[in-house]
Amino acid sequence: MTLATVIGAQGFVGGRLVERLTADGAQVYAPARGDPDLFARPLGRVIYCAGLTADYIQRPFDTVAAHVELVSRLARDADFERFVYLSSIRLYDSGGADVGRETAPLSLAVDNPRSLYDLSKALGETLTLTQMGGRGTVARLANVYDVRPGDPGFLAEWLARAALAREIELDSTPSVARDYIHVDDVARALIRIAEAGEGVINVASGELVSNARIAACFEAAGWRIGFRRTEAVPPPPRVEIDRLHALGIRPRGVLDFVAAYLAELSRR
Repeated sequence: MTLATVIGAQGFVGGRLVERLTADGAQVYAPARGDPDLFARPLGRVIYCAGLTADYIQRPFDTVAAHVELVSRLARDADFERFVYLSSIRLYDSGGADVGRETAPLSLAVDNPRSLYDLSKALGETLTLTQMGGRGTVARLANVYDVRPGDPGFLAEWLARAALAREIELDSTPSVARDYIHVDDVARALIRIAEAGEGVINVASGELVSNARIAACFEAAGWRIGFRRTEAVPPPPRVEIDRLHALGIRPRGVLDFVAAYLAELSRR
């Protein structure tokens, strides 16, 4: 990839993507928020990583601006070759299906404040797929993780605590299950999608891994894990990743990563 524009490069995924693109020798434009050059220069292949996650309920209008308004303006006014929009596998959660398939219709509620995230992401997807002149692709991301200081997310916090203590109590329940994908695999996938992706593509591991299974991995390595809650939580849909595999991306399993990380901590 010769020229790539990463919107949202100050965030977790966007920042790692810039690192990977730069290491690969690409010319990278990472505009700051409000940069007027965004609409005054060729952008090459755009990867749109901007968005809100944890604080979207407290910032509903900023959420819509990030997920929809800027995308709409880019579709209308920007000079780009390809456009990749980052969405989420959360869009499958309210559909009632056991498996999240890219081709399946979405079912989204409109009377719940928590639906603002899903609905705004869905509208951003629609703009990408219908208003980009056939140059848009959607990447629906699973739960992205890593272990650098300050990385967001439940698993990142859990792994960070493992470096400080051998006994950890978590404010969660063993039954919670998620699809985890490492940020390095996400970066590789997004670059590949920007080069050859079409339609909607799930960027995930394709496997639901429960807190209980991760805790067992910790305990096998010598840690003790406790949970403050015990209620059963229904699992989300398992997502298909055939399209991701077709692009040559096979993400590393989260349990393998956790085991290797804990082994490294034990050697210190």
